[in-house]
Amino acid sequence: MRTPTGQPLARDAMAYVLAGGRGSRLKELTDNRAKPAVHFGGVSRIIDFALSNAINSGIRRIGVATQYKAHSLIRHMNRAWNFMRPERNESFDILPASQRISELLWYEGTADAVYQNIDIIESHGPKYMVILAGDHIYKMDYELMLQQHVNSGADVTVGCLVVPRTEATGFGVMHVDANDTITAFVEKPRDPPGIPGDPDHALASMGIYVFETKFLFEELRRDAADPDSKRDFGGDIIPHIVKHGKAVAHRFTNSCIRAAEEIEEYWRDVGTLDAYFDANLDLTDTVPKLNMYDRDWPIWTDTVVAAPAKFVHDEEGRRGQAICSLISQDCIVSGALARRSLLFAGVKMGSYSSVNEAVILPNCNIGRGARLNRVILDSGVRIPEGLVVGEDPELDARRFRRSENGVCLITKKMIGQLG
Repeated sequence: MRTPTGQPLARDAMAYVLAGGRGSRLKELTDNRAKPAVHFGGVSRIIDFALSNAINSGIRRIGVATQYKAHSLIRHMNRAWNFMRPERNESFDILPASQRISELLWYEGTADAVYQNIDIIESHGPKYMVILAGDHIYKMDYELMLQQHVNSGADVTVGCLVVPRTEATGFGVMHVDANDTITAFVEKPRDPPGIPGDPDHALASMGIYVFETKFLFEELRRDAADPDSKRDFGGDIIPHIVKHGKAVAHRFTNSCIRAAEEIEEYWRDVGTLDAYFDANLDLTDTVPKLNMYDRDWPIWTDTVVAAPAKFVHDEEGRRGQAICSLISQDCIVSGALARRSLLFAGVKMGSYSSVNEAVILPNCNIGRGARLNRVILDSGVRIPEGLVVGEDPELDARRFRRSENGVCLITKKMIGQLG
Protein backbone atom coordinates (compact mmCIF):
# COMPACT_ATOMS: atom_id res chain seq x y z
CA MET A 1 0.00 0.00 0.00
CA ARG A 2 1.34 3.42 -1.00
CA THR A 3 0.25 7.02 -0.62
CA PRO A 4 -0.92 8.93 -3.75
CA THR A 5 2.66 10.21 -4.10
CA GLY A 6 4.05 6.66 -4.15
CA GLN A 7 5.53 6.93 -0.66
CA PRO A 8 5.02 4.32 2.07
CA LEU A 9 2.16 5.11 4.44
CA ALA A 10 4.67 5.69 7.23
CA ARG A 11 5.77 8.90 5.51
CA ASP A 12 2.27 10.30 6.13
CA ALA A 13 2.22 9.13 9.75
CA MET A 14 3.26 10.50 13.11
CA ALA A 15 4.35 8.24 15.96
CA TYR A 16 3.19 9.46 19.35
CA VAL A 17 4.90 7.75 22.28
CA LEU A 18 3.25 7.74 25.69
CA ALA A 19 6.22 7.88 28.07
CA GLY A 20 4.85 9.52 31.20
CA GLY A 21 4.40 6.50 33.45
CA ARG A 22 6.39 5.83 36.59
CA GLY A 23 6.42 2.03 36.48
CA SER A 24 6.03 1.64 40.24
CA ARG A 25 6.46 -2.16 40.09
CA LEU A 26 10.14 -1.54 39.29
CA LYS A 27 10.38 -0.21 42.86
CA GLU A 28 13.45 1.95 43.56
CA LEU A 29 14.64 1.75 39.93
CA THR A 30 11.99 4.35 39.13
CA ASP A 31 12.36 6.54 42.23
CA ASN A 32 14.23 9.13 40.18
CA ARG A 33 13.35 8.29 36.59
CA ALA A 34 10.35 7.30 34.49
CA LYS A 35 10.09 3.66 33.43
CA PRO A 36 10.87 4.43 29.73
CA ALA A 37 14.17 5.99 30.87
CA VAL A 38 15.38 2.86 32.68
CA HIS A 39 18.58 1.42 31.20
CA PHE A 40 18.31 -1.82 29.24
CA GLY A 41 20.54 -4.21 27.33
CA GLY A 42 23.95 -2.76 28.17
CA VAL A 43 23.69 0.39 26.07
CA SER A 44 20.04 1.36 25.58
CA ARG A 45 17.04 2.79 27.42
CA ILE A 46 13.63 1.11 27.30
CA ILE A 47 12.12 3.92 25.20
CA ASP A 48 14.73 3.38 22.47
CA PHE A 49 12.82 0.32 21.24
CA ALA A 50 9.58 2.14 20.38
CA LEU A 51 11.51 5.08 18.89
CA SER A 52 13.79 2.80 16.85
CA ASN A 53 10.80 0.86 15.55
CA ALA A 54 9.28 4.13 14.35
CA ILE A 55 12.46 5.27 12.59
CA ASN A 56 13.13 1.84 11.07
CA SER A 57 9.49 1.70 9.87
CA GLY A 58 9.98 4.94 7.94
CA ILE A 59 8.14 7.30 10.30
CA ARG A 60 9.88 10.66 10.45
CA ARG A 61 7.56 12.66 12.68
CA ILE A 62 7.64 11.66 16.33
CA GLY A 63 6.18 13.11 19.52
CA VAL A 64 6.95 11.88 23.04
CA ALA A 65 4.62 12.76 25.93
CA THR A 66 6.45 12.81 29.28
CA GLN A 67 5.27 13.45 32.83
CA TYR A 68 6.68 11.56 35.83
CA LYS A 69 10.25 12.60 36.80
CA ALA A 70 11.14 13.15 33.18
CA HIS A 71 14.55 14.84 33.47
CA SER A 72 16.74 11.81 32.69
CA LEU A 73 14.34 10.75 29.91
CA ILE A 74 14.38 14.21 28.30
CA ARG A 75 18.16 14.44 28.64
CA HIS A 76 18.56 11.06 26.96
CA MET A 77 16.25 11.98 24.08
CA ASN A 78 18.00 15.32 23.55
CA ARG A 79 21.32 13.50 23.28
CA ALA A 80 20.25 10.44 21.31
CA TRP A 81 17.35 11.61 19.15
CA ASN A 82 18.29 15.11 17.97
CA PHE A 83 19.12 14.08 14.41
CA MET A 84 15.70 14.80 12.85
CA ARG A 85 15.79 17.51 10.16
CA PRO A 86 12.83 19.92 9.69
CA GLU A 87 13.91 20.73 6.13
CA ARG A 88 13.22 17.08 5.27
CA ASN A 89 9.76 17.23 6.86
CA GLU A 90 11.08 15.44 9.94
CA SER A 91 10.37 16.36 13.54
CA PHE A 92 10.97 15.17 17.08
CA ASP A 93 8.85 16.86 19.75
CA ILE A 94 9.26 16.27 23.48
CA LEU A 95 5.93 17.12 25.09
CA PRO A 96 6.04 17.40 28.90
CA ALA A 97 2.78 17.81 30.78
CA SER A 98 2.76 21.62 30.64
CA GLN A 99 -0.84 22.38 31.63
CA ARG A 100 -1.51 23.93 28.24
CA ILE A 101 -5.26 23.19 28.30
CA SER A 102 -5.80 24.10 31.95
CA GLU A 103 -3.43 25.54 34.53
CA LEU A 104 -4.87 23.05 37.03
CA LEU A 105 -4.41 19.79 35.14
CA TRP A 106 -1.49 17.55 34.23
CA TYR A 107 -2.13 14.68 31.80
CA GLU A 108 -5.17 12.90 33.23
CA GLY A 109 -4.74 9.72 31.18
CA THR A 110 -3.22 8.32 28.02
CA ALA A 111 -5.87 9.88 25.76
CA ASP A 112 -5.54 13.24 27.49
CA ALA A 113 -1.79 13.16 26.85
CA VAL A 114 -2.62 13.31 23.13
CA TYR A 115 -5.63 15.63 23.43
CA GLN A 116 -3.62 18.35 25.19
CA ASN A 117 -1.20 18.49 22.24
CA ILE A 118 -3.67 18.46 19.33
CA ASP A 119 -2.48 21.85 18.10
CA ILE A 120 1.15 20.68 17.94
CA ILE A 121 0.17 17.52 16.07
CA GLU A 122 -1.95 19.57 13.64
CA SER A 123 1.06 21.77 12.85
CA HIS A 124 2.84 18.70 11.41
CA GLY A 125 -0.19 17.61 9.36
CA PRO A 126 0.07 13.80 9.62
CA LYS A 127 -2.68 11.79 7.95
CA TYR A 128 -2.22 8.85 10.34
CA MET A 129 -1.36 8.58 14.03
CA VAL A 130 0.49 5.61 15.51
CA ILE A 131 0.03 5.69 19.29
CA LEU A 132 2.73 3.77 21.15
CA ALA A 133 3.58 2.76 24.69
CA GLY A 134 7.14 3.76 25.56
CA ASP A 135 7.92 0.95 27.98
CA HIS A 136 8.07 -2.37 26.11
CA ILE A 137 10.91 -4.36 24.53
CA TYR A 138 10.20 -5.55 20.98
CA LYS A 139 10.94 -5.02 17.26
CA MET A 140 8.01 -4.26 14.96
CA ASP A 141 7.39 -2.76 11.51
CA TYR A 142 4.58 -0.21 11.96
CA GLU A 143 4.29 0.22 8.17
CA LEU A 144 2.66 -3.22 7.97
CA MET A 145 0.15 -2.25 10.65
CA LEU A 146 -0.62 0.98 8.78
CA GLN A 147 -1.24 -1.00 5.61
CA GLN A 148 -3.69 -3.31 7.36
CA HIS A 149 -5.46 -0.29 8.87
CA VAL A 150 -6.04 1.32 5.48
CA ASN A 151 -6.95 -1.91 3.70
CA SER A 152 -9.50 -2.94 6.35
CA GLY A 153 -11.26 0.42 6.51
CA ALA A 154 -10.99 0.37 10.30
CA ASP A 155 -11.59 3.38 12.53
CA VAL A 156 -8.88 2.05 14.84
CA THR A 157 -6.43 -0.83 14.52
CA VAL A 158 -5.19 -2.30 17.78
CA GLY A 159 -1.85 -4.11 18.02
CA CYS A 160 -2.22 -7.37 19.90
CA LEU A 161 -0.37 -10.43 21.16
CA VAL A 162 -1.56 -14.01 21.19
CA VAL A 163 -1.11 -15.14 24.80
CA PRO A 164 -2.33 -18.15 26.82
CA ARG A 165 -5.82 -17.32 28.02
CA THR A 166 -4.86 -17.99 31.62
CA GLU A 167 -2.13 -15.33 31.39
CA ALA A 168 -4.31 -12.62 29.83
CA THR A 169 -5.92 -11.35 33.03
CA GLY A 170 -3.39 -8.51 33.34
CA PHE A 171 -4.01 -7.13 29.84
CA GLY A 172 -6.69 -5.35 27.92
CA VAL A 173 -8.23 -8.29 26.02
CA MET A 174 -10.10 -8.32 22.71
CA HIS A 175 -12.98 -10.53 21.71
CA VAL A 176 -12.85 -10.84 17.91
CA ASP A 177 -14.83 -12.48 15.13
CA ALA A 178 -13.39 -14.69 12.39
CA ASN A 179 -12.11 -11.59 10.53
CA ASP A 180 -10.36 -10.14 13.62
CA THR A 181 -12.94 -7.38 13.91
CA ILE A 182 -13.09 -6.52 17.60
CA THR A 183 -16.52 -7.13 19.10
CA ALA A 184 -15.59 -6.41 22.73
CA PHE A 185 -12.64 -4.85 24.54
CA VAL A 186 -12.26 -5.44 28.27
CA GLU A 187 -9.52 -4.34 30.66
CA LYS A 188 -7.94 -7.06 32.83
CA PRO A 189 -10.86 -9.52 32.77
CA ARG A 190 -11.05 -12.35 35.27
CA ASP A 191 -12.21 -14.73 32.53
CA PRO A 192 -10.60 -13.56 29.25
CA PRO A 193 -12.41 -14.45 26.01
CA GLY A 194 -10.64 -16.95 23.76
CA ILE A 195 -9.80 -16.57 20.08
CA PRO A 196 -12.26 -18.09 17.58
CA GLY A 197 -10.87 -21.50 16.68
CA ASP A 198 -8.24 -21.25 19.43
CA PRO A 199 -10.09 -21.11 22.77
CA ASP A 200 -6.95 -21.66 24.88
CA HIS A 201 -5.44 -18.35 23.76
CA ALA A 202 -6.53 -14.72 23.94
CA LEU A 203 -5.69 -11.51 22.06
CA ALA A 204 -4.04 -9.05 24.46
CA SER A 205 -3.53 -5.39 23.69
CA MET A 206 0.05 -4.16 23.16
CA GLY A 207 -0.96 -0.55 23.78
CA ILE A 208 -0.39 0.25 20.08
CA TYR A 209 -3.16 1.98 18.11
CA VAL A 210 -3.43 3.33 14.56
CA PHE A 211 -5.97 6.01 13.62
CA GLU A 212 -6.58 8.47 10.86
CA THR A 213 -5.66 11.74 12.51
CA LYS A 214 -8.94 13.51 11.78
CA PHE A 215 -10.97 10.67 13.29
CA LEU A 216 -8.72 10.49 16.34
CA PHE A 217 -9.15 14.20 17.05
CA GLU A 218 -12.91 13.85 16.82
CA GLU A 219 -12.83 11.01 19.34
CA LEU A 220 -10.50 12.87 21.70
CA ARG A 221 -12.71 15.95 21.69
CA ARG A 222 -15.81 13.85 22.27
CA ASP A 223 -14.10 12.07 25.14
CA ALA A 224 -12.82 15.31 26.68
CA ALA A 225 -16.41 16.55 26.87
CA ASP A 226 -17.54 13.44 28.77
CA PRO A 227 -17.38 14.14 32.53
CA ASP A 228 -17.43 10.40 33.30
CA SER A 229 -14.40 9.51 31.18
CA LYS A 230 -11.02 8.66 32.68
CA ARG A 231 -9.34 9.98 29.48
CA ASP A 232 -7.77 6.61 28.73
CA PHE A 233 -7.35 4.81 25.40
CA GLY A 234 -7.86 1.31 26.77
CA GLY A 235 -10.57 2.24 29.22
CA ASP A 236 -12.57 4.78 27.22
CA ILE A 237 -11.58 5.52 23.61
CA ILE A 238 -11.20 1.97 22.29
CA PRO A 239 -14.36 0.52 23.95
CA HIS A 240 -16.41 3.43 22.54
CA ILE A 241 -15.13 2.78 19.01
CA VAL A 242 -15.75 -0.96 19.37
CA LYS A 243 -19.36 -0.17 20.25
CA HIS A 244 -20.02 2.63 17.75
CA GLY A 245 -17.50 2.12 14.94
CA LYS A 246 -15.10 -0.41 13.48
CA ALA A 247 -12.10 -1.66 15.46
CA VAL A 248 -9.79 -4.32 14.04
CA ALA A 249 -7.04 -6.37 15.71
CA HIS A 250 -3.54 -6.45 14.23
CA ARG A 251 -1.56 -9.50 15.31
CA PHE A 252 2.04 -8.91 16.32
CA THR A 253 3.12 -12.01 14.43
CA ASN A 254 2.24 -10.20 11.17
CA SER A 255 4.68 -7.32 11.71
CA CYS A 256 7.25 -8.61 14.20
CA ILE A 257 10.84 -8.17 13.05
CA ARG A 258 13.00 -11.23 13.54
CA ALA A 259 16.60 -11.83 12.51
CA ALA A 260 17.31 -15.19 10.90
CA GLU A 261 18.26 -16.91 14.16
CA GLU A 262 15.37 -15.53 16.26
CA ILE A 263 12.88 -18.35 16.70
CA GLU A 264 9.99 -16.51 18.37
CA GLU A 265 8.20 -13.19 18.28
CA TYR A 266 9.87 -11.33 21.13
CA TRP A 267 7.81 -8.85 23.18
CA ARG A 268 8.35 -8.14 26.86
CA ASP A 269 6.70 -5.87 29.37
CA VAL A 270 9.65 -5.32 31.71
CA GLY A 271 7.38 -3.84 34.36
CA THR A 272 8.56 -5.87 37.36
CA LEU A 273 12.04 -6.43 38.75
CA ASP A 274 11.95 -10.11 37.80
CA ALA A 275 10.72 -9.41 34.25
CA TYR A 276 13.34 -6.67 33.82
CA PHE A 277 16.09 -8.93 35.13
CA ASP A 278 15.06 -11.89 32.96
CA ALA A 279 14.77 -9.81 29.78
CA ASN A 280 18.26 -8.40 30.27
CA LEU A 281 19.74 -11.84 30.93
CA ASP A 282 17.99 -13.14 27.79
CA LEU A 283 20.58 -11.14 25.87
CA THR A 284 23.48 -13.16 27.30
CA ASP A 285 22.34 -16.44 25.72
CA THR A 286 24.55 -17.84 22.97
CA VAL A 287 21.63 -17.40 20.57
CA PRO A 288 19.56 -14.68 22.29
CA LYS A 289 15.80 -14.55 21.90
CA LEU A 290 16.21 -10.87 20.96
CA ASN A 291 19.04 -10.04 18.56
CA MET A 292 20.60 -6.67 19.46
CA TYR A 293 23.23 -7.21 16.76
CA ASP A 294 20.71 -7.02 13.88
CA ARG A 295 22.05 -4.31 11.55
CA ASP A 296 18.93 -4.50 9.39
CA TRP A 297 16.78 -3.26 12.31
CA PRO A 298 19.12 -1.42 14.69
CA ILE A 299 18.11 -0.16 18.10
CA TRP A 300 19.27 3.44 18.04
CA THR A 301 20.49 5.10 21.23
CA ASP A 302 22.92 7.65 22.63
CA THR A 303 26.48 7.23 21.43
CA VAL A 304 28.80 7.14 24.43
CA VAL A 305 32.20 8.67 23.77
CA ALA A 306 34.42 6.58 26.03
CA ALA A 307 37.38 4.24 26.10
CA PRO A 308 36.93 0.56 25.17
CA ALA A 309 36.29 -2.09 27.80
CA LYS A 310 39.46 -3.38 29.45
CA PHE A 311 40.39 -6.70 31.11
CA VAL A 312 43.56 -6.85 33.18
CA HIS A 313 45.58 -9.34 35.24
CA ASP A 314 46.16 -12.94 34.25
CA GLU A 315 47.07 -15.06 37.21
CA GLU A 316 45.28 -17.87 38.97
CA GLY A 317 42.43 -16.46 41.08
CA ARG A 318 43.01 -12.95 39.74
CA ARG A 319 42.17 -13.02 36.06
CA GLY A 320 40.07 -10.36 34.32
CA GLN A 321 37.45 -12.27 32.33
CA ALA A 322 33.82 -12.28 31.21
CA ILE A 323 31.81 -15.36 30.20
CA CYS A 324 28.43 -15.16 28.43
CA SER A 325 28.29 -11.47 29.29
CA LEU A 326 27.80 -8.06 27.66
CA ILE A 327 30.51 -5.56 28.61
CA SER A 328 30.04 -1.92 27.59
CA GLN A 329 32.42 0.98 26.98
CA ASP A 330 34.63 2.35 29.74
CA CYS A 331 34.37 -0.84 31.82
CA ILE A 332 37.45 -2.19 33.60
CA VAL A 333 37.36 -5.80 34.79
CA SER A 334 40.49 -5.91 36.93
CA GLY A 335 41.34 -9.41 38.05
CA ALA A 336 37.62 -10.12 38.38
CA LEU A 337 34.99 -12.42 36.85
CA ALA A 338 31.68 -11.53 35.19
CA ARG A 339 29.51 -14.52 34.33
CA ARG A 340 26.15 -14.25 32.51
CA SER A 341 25.96 -10.56 33.32
CA LEU A 342 25.52 -7.14 31.73
CA LEU A 343 27.93 -4.35 32.60
CA PHE A 344 26.74 -0.95 31.41
CA ALA A 345 29.15 1.91 30.64
CA GLY A 346 31.70 2.90 33.24
CA VAL A 347 31.49 -0.16 35.52
CA LYS A 348 34.68 -0.98 37.44
CA MET A 349 35.32 -4.38 39.06
CA GLY A 350 38.09 -4.74 41.64
CA SER A 351 40.42 -7.70 41.96
CA TYR A 352 39.02 -11.00 43.27
CA SER A 353 35.42 -9.77 42.86
CA SER A 354 32.80 -11.69 40.91
CA VAL A 355 29.29 -11.17 39.56
CA ASN A 356 26.99 -13.94 38.37
CA GLU A 357 23.65 -13.22 36.69
CA ALA A 358 23.95 -9.51 37.36
CA VAL A 359 22.57 -6.37 35.70
CA ILE A 360 25.01 -3.60 36.58
CA LEU A 361 23.82 -0.13 35.54
CA PRO A 362 26.25 2.65 34.56
CA ASN A 363 29.14 3.90 36.68
CA CYS A 364 28.99 1.28 39.41
CA ASN A 365 32.12 0.26 41.32
CA ILE A 366 32.46 -3.25 42.75
CA GLY A 367 35.02 -3.51 45.54
CA ARG A 368 37.77 -6.10 45.86
CA GLY A 369 36.58 -9.54 46.90
CA ALA A 370 32.86 -8.81 46.59
CA ARG A 371 30.61 -11.65 45.39
CA LEU A 372 27.27 -10.76 43.81
CA ASN A 373 24.75 -13.30 42.52
CA ARG A 374 21.38 -12.49 40.91
CA VAL A 375 21.49 -8.74 41.48
CA ILE A 376 20.48 -5.47 39.84
CA LEU A 377 22.73 -2.54 40.77
CA ASP A 378 21.26 0.91 40.22
CA SER A 379 23.45 3.58 38.61
CA GLY A 380 26.42 4.79 40.59
CA VAL A 381 26.35 2.14 43.33
CA ARG A 382 29.68 1.50 45.08
CA ILE A 383 29.84 -2.03 46.46
CA PRO A 384 32.08 -2.26 49.55
CA GLU A 385 35.04 -4.61 49.56
CA GLY A 386 34.08 -8.17 50.50
CA LEU A 387 30.30 -7.68 50.34
CA VAL A 388 28.43 -10.93 49.58
CA VAL A 389 24.92 -10.87 48.08
CA GLY A 390 22.87 -13.82 46.85
CA GLU A 391 24.02 -16.50 49.29
CA ASP A 392 21.89 -15.70 52.39
CA PRO A 393 18.27 -14.90 51.40
CA GLU A 394 17.21 -13.70 54.87
CA LEU A 395 20.16 -11.33 55.20
CA ASP A 396 19.65 -10.06 51.65
CA ALA A 397 15.96 -9.31 52.32
CA ARG A 398 16.86 -7.24 55.41
CA ARG A 399 19.42 -5.13 53.57
CA PHE A 400 18.11 -4.84 50.01
CA ARG A 401 14.97 -5.14 47.86
CA ARG A 402 14.57 -8.86 47.19
CA SER A 403 12.07 -9.93 44.49
CA GLU A 404 9.77 -12.94 44.44
CA ASN A 405 12.33 -14.83 42.34
CA GLY A 406 15.25 -13.95 44.59
CA VAL A 407 16.72 -11.04 42.62
CA CYS A 408 18.23 -8.29 44.80
CA LEU A 409 17.93 -4.66 43.74
CA ILE A 410 20.70 -2.57 45.32
CA THR A 411 20.69 1.24 45.34
CA LYS A 412 23.07 3.89 46.66
CA LYS A 413 20.70 4.60 49.55
CA MET A 414 20.64 0.92 50.57
CA ILE A 415 24.44 0.75 50.55
CA GLY A 416 24.58 3.92 52.62
CA GLN A 417 22.39 2.31 55.30
CA LEU A 418 24.64 -0.74 55.77
CA GLY A 419 26.13 -0.89 59.23
